[in-house]
Amino acid sequence: MESDGTETPTDEQTEISSEGQTEIPMEENSEQPVEEKEPEKVVYITFDDGPSKWTEQFLDVLDAHDVKATFFMQGSNLKKEHLQESVKRAAQEGHYIGGHSMTHNYQALYSNQQFLPEMLESLDLIHEITGTTPRLVRPPYGSAPGLNGEHIRKQLADANIKIWDWTIDSHDWELPGNPSQIIQNIKQDTTSDKEIVLMHEKSQTLEALPDILNFFKDQGYIFGVYNDASHFVMNFQNDAAL
Repeated sequence: MESDGTETPTDEQTEISSEGQTEIPMEENSEQPVEEKEPEKVVYITFDDGPSKWTEQFLDVLDAHDVKATFFMQGSNLKKEHLQESVKRAAQEGHYIGGHSMTHNYQALYSNQQFLPEMLESLDLIHEITGTTPRLVRPPYGSAPGLNGEHIRKQLADANIKIWDWTIDSHDWELPGNPSQIIQNIKQDTTSDKEIVLMHEKSQTLEALPDILNFFKDQGYIFGVYNDASHFVMNFQNDAAL
């Protein structure tokens, strides 16, 4: 049989089958794996002020929609033993739990400069309950004007604390019995490819949540959950250190 010009395989490259035919194995793919691009549209669903009597039901809805969320939990509620199983469940199911102070009191946090101590205490509580070690917190009432001072922001940066505000305020806390307005607020404020939605653990929010999740799915968003290792800056102070 005439040679077709190809190189004769070595003994290491060939294997004789039981039928006596020479089989040449396929060459391994030497191409480098293609690096995955970041999704074009991402929404982060966030809830403040938990844990609460509603936390289990929020987790049920999120589970039914296969969505992970970011919870900012308050120390005075974290101390309630009857709510701690819900906190553990949230962590076990892949949701992120960050700090939201101990008191949620504006004067204590900002006027009396207890922001950092309260946040550290709330993060310690989360660690005790869940075993996780979060570094993200959400300032009650937002980082502006509360964290206008550079001194407090430097303290936070030195303590390796990150903060997140939001891009969409649902105003759910002031809309009891009006889930349709919560949904409308979110729809009209959805303008960017990366959104962080501020919501609270309220009954009206729970009622609105399935429609909110379906809205973002229909708009082509994927649902992100906060990860300490891939933090991005999202604070009203535009402070890159936080």
